[in-house]
Amino acid sequence: MTTATYSVNGMTCGHCTSAVTEELTKLDGVTEVTIDLNAGGTSAVHVTSADALDETAVREAVDEAGYELAAS
Repeated sequence: MTTATYSVNGMTCGHCTSAVTEELTKLDGVTEVTIDLNAGGTSAVHVTSADALDETAVREAVDEAGYELAAS
């Protein structure tokens, strides 16, 4: 089991969290996505997966939802 936290820019509401969650749960092995929404800035997205997480795939899923990972 792997858990990773990503910072995501641009999320401001429940619709945003739903869109990101929907895209991330499409990734192989992802079992849970929780989001600490910070409407005034960068939100923390916690992803739990049975498999190792591929940061490129996570970035693409977040992009598909219309948002972007914050620079690390």
